[in-house]
Amino acid sequence: MQSSKNFRWYGVITLFVIVAISYVDRINIAVLITDKAFLAHVGLAADDRVGQGFLATAFMLGYGVSAFVLTPFCSALFGVRRSLVYGLVLWGVVTWASPMFHSYGMLLASRILLGVSEGPLFSLASAYIKAHFRSDENGKPNAFVNMGTGLGLAVGYPLVGYLLTQFAWDTSFHVLGVMNIALGIPLVLAFVRMPPTQADGVKPSSFGEAMARVGGIVRGALHTRHLFLITLLTSAALAYLWGSSNWLPTYLREARGFSLREMGWLASLPQYATVLAVFVGGVLIDKVGRERVPFIFMGASVGVALSVLMAINARDPYAAACCLVAANFFWGLQSPAIPSTVQYCSRPEHTASAFGVTNGAGSLVAGFMPALMGGVIAAVSHGSGAAGAAGGAVTSAASASGFFAGFALLIGTQVVVFFCGLMLWLRDRSRGAAAVSGSQLS
Repeated sequence: MQSSKNFRWYGVITLFVIVAISYVDRINIAVLITDKAFLAHVGLAADDRVGQGFLATAFMLGYGVSAFVLTPFCSALFGVRRSLVYGLVLWGVVTWASPMFHSYGMLLASRILLGVSEGPLFSLASAYIKAHFRSDENGKPNAFVNMGTGLGLAVGYPLVGYLLTQFAWDTSFHVLGVMNIALGIPLVLAFVRMPPTQADGVKPSSFGEAMARVGGIVRGALHTRHLFLITLLTSAALAYLWGSSNWLPTYLREARGFSLREMGWLASLPQYATVLAVFVGGVLIDKVGRERVPFIFMGASVGVALSVLMAINARDPYAAACCLVAANFFWGLQSPAIPSTVQYCSRPEHTASAFGVTNGAGSLVAGFMPALMGGVIAAVSHGSGAAGAAGGAVTSAASASGFFAGFALLIGTQVVVFFCGLMLWLRDRSRGAAAVSGSQLS
């Protein structure tokens, strides 16, 4: 029994590593859009902020649809282990082959396909944790897996920046594609095991049985308590993550004047803060008790909003960077509370699909944030530039004002997180009061 309890953590560590390398894949483009050779290869102008932002949006569209649609099939037909292996093969091949696409449209298609291949990842991780950990002990494993998000971003920015300064831009795609397959698949095969009581991908005897199994999982997922609130909260939280992470390198370089080398390590600092905060958030979940978890959403969202506001208004570029580090720390506190809440509100056999619904729909909504921020950045920059042309204002000041306006959108995401956290607390409190009243009457 003790050996089994220890072995389950090897699976958590494996999922942590896979999440980390998947996030390096995701933000590869965020660094590459600062490179003129890459932009010329795909036919993008350096000031086309909407086109650059839509590269991240394309990934999230594929990711969201996949998380929502494919997760029930993965859960019912293949199981956690085989689904992870198939996903790693697909996203490794897509990443490695991406430089072969010589147009913006083809690159968008490859980003969508990469999103499709990575879509079920967090849902499968959530199903693994639900199967191996009780609800009063799932804070730390959820936190550990979610720490891969911050670590992937923290390692990804300087790694891709280094590859970009030392080699041609396409090297990063080849290195990451090989890493996905060579590192991820052996770890999954060695350490990811589901309990014997949960059939891991038992093949259905007929197509009808397969569809019935998928339908049952989907129907069960849709009966998850507070599904709409959790999905709305997830959308807002992911909108912050994707908006900030995809525009952070360009913001640091163009709005704050840092060099490419400085940009790499400065962009990684907020992600290390996320890693630390996710661990702290996981410990908090297990310490404060289930009924107080919504307070984590509420308190952390206030911290994120205030930190971003200070970053926008800071005059010193290093002070602005420190404020963004603080913002990511507060965001990291929220992160493990999302899967923990899904696991608490869903049945074990429906957890993967329930998380697929919340994460998939949330990703679809959040996926538009990079493009929306790009539109605001471009509109304000062009407006400031036109107004400043007559007065002799410099172009860099206009560009900076555009980035400040774009980053201001991130504050709005945290207003939504706060509201959803408040509603979750009120609803759970009402449910608990009703349960106590019912027991007294009986």
